[in-house]
Amino acid sequence: MAVDMEAVILDFVSALPPGKSASSEEVARAADPENWRRLTGHVRGAAKGLARQGKIVILRHGKPADAETFKGVYRLRLP
Repeated sequence: MAVDMEAVILDFVSALPPGKSASSEEVARAADPENWRRLTGHVRGAAKGLARQGKIVILRHGKPADAETFKGVYRLRLP
């Protein structure tokens, strides 16, 4: 099953109330509720690309993080 993860991320964060963010787990579960764990790495990669394009913001501890250097737990939201 091929998933357009960038589209899933954009659809998911666009549906959130203004100012709210989503975890990578929430996005992965939206893409594939049964096998979401195998998609978490794909979410991270797609999120980095979208953040570089300015389409989303990657948050660490509630603050914008550098898409190239962030590590650990993160959240996603619209700019």
